[in-house]
Amino acid sequence: MSQSYALYIGGEWVEGAHAALPNQNPSDLNDIIGHYDQASPDQVKQAIQAARAGQKVWAESGLEARYGVLMAIGDELIARKDELGELLSREEGKPLAEGKGEVYRSGQFFHYYAAEVLRQIDDRVASVRPGVEIETRREPLGVVGVISPWNFPMATAVWKIAPALAFGNAVVFKPANLVPASAWALTEIISRQNLPAGTFNLVTGTGRDAGETLITSPDVQAITFTGSLDVGRRVASATAANLVKCQLEMGSKNALIVLDDADIDLAVEAAFAGAYSGSGQKCTASSRLIVMDAVHDEFVEKLSAKLSSATVGPALSEQTVIGPIASKPQLDANQRWVGVALEEGATMAFGGDEINAGRDGHYMQPVLFTDTTNDMAINRDEVFGPVACVIRVPDYDSALAALNDTNYGLTAGLMTRSLQRASDFKARAETGCVMVNLATAGTDYHVPFGGRKESSFGPREQGQYAREFYTVVKTCYTKA
Repeated sequence: MSQSYALYIGGEWVEGAHAALPNQNPSDLNDIIGHYDQASPDQVKQAIQAARAGQKVWAESGLEARYGVLMAIGDELIARKDELGELLSREEGKPLAEGKGEVYRSGQFFHYYAAEVLRQIDDRVASVRPGVEIETRREPLGVVGVISPWNFPMATAVWKIAPALAFGNAVVFKPANLVPASAWALTEIISRQNLPAGTFNLVTGTGRDAGETLITSPDVQAITFTGSLDVGRRVASATAANLVKCQLEMGSKNALIVLDDADIDLAVEAAFAGAYSGSGQKCTASSRLIVMDAVHDEFVEKLSAKLSSATVGPALSEQTVIGPIASKPQLDANQRWVGVALEEGATMAFGGDEINAGRDGHYMQPVLFTDTTNDMAINRDEVFGPVACVIRVPDYDSALAALNDTNYGLTAGLMTRSLQRASDFKARAETGCVMVNLATAGTDYHVPFGGRKESSFGPREQGQYAREFYTVVKTCYTKA
């Protein structure tokens, strides 16, 4: 029996009311990372009440105290990036370099929001009435529920937790049940900081018990969620009933356009990084590759060659370029989508072979489809795996029309040497993030992140824009 890991409620490690669940390594199914306690609805309610009490103390703490706490957390994450990156890759399946990079980036998020603590400057505004002074202040919301996904088990959680704490809120953190180890390691670091008891709480558990209790609570002031569109709709419905603020990052069907004037080698690198890094398990993945006729065959040939040289294997192997799929249900869903695409008439340009990675894991060869159209199901719905589809188009206008013809709108990419086309694309792409001559996956931590349409709902995440979600505005009038 591997070690069991507790919940963290009110400044104490607490045994879960439900039996602990095993955390299985997708690279090696015989490797159990640990057993993680499961919170009951009552324990989630206890965490919320603890957060309410702790937040009142935390909100009154000095700016330098908050700054010091966030800096210390960031320092430790960066110092332990190798150790924690290995743990992250072991439980999620992304190659080791990506796991270490995610932990390092998480430390940077804490450093950034530590600096934001000291940049909380209110505004003084002139009144239309003589002798009246006006100032606008931003104050903490109160208790923030954080629900994070399994594909970025630390970074996505941190870019929610760090601003929540920076602006004086308390946090109840419910990570994805598939990847609790990274969340627990982060919580252990936070637990050793000088935070009032209850300011930060960890409730590992199911969506049915922990998640549902959190999103339906009237004692939470905000919920920030990253996950599927269906669950996002449920979060929006539940929070609306209690008039609780919510922020949602959901599905995507991102496209990378390759024009006839593009550097094809650069386009292949961008397509590979965007569609297949992290086994395609990214909300920013470019699963649609919209390619002009003139360069179609060359692009497909070179991308297929790139895929054939990419080693699929265990996350911790130095030779691995593409790791395993994170879970058996996700692997099964990916394989079903491959079958759907073939039934729709797509041609498999690469993929389809079995993977022998030397051990029992959720391995899948990357897949590249050609002869697809934008109205096929494979190009309408999010797959969330190492599967990309080429859509052949005659010209730029057709490419842009295909890119925008989707219910989602998170990221979009364009490969071109034309400044005019790049400028037009940045203006007309109906997405929250636009990349020119870059992969659609990969964003900076100090600027806003989010999408349009069914990809996002509510204020943007990251950068100074995060202040809009994690604070409430107060307008103060004074008669001299």
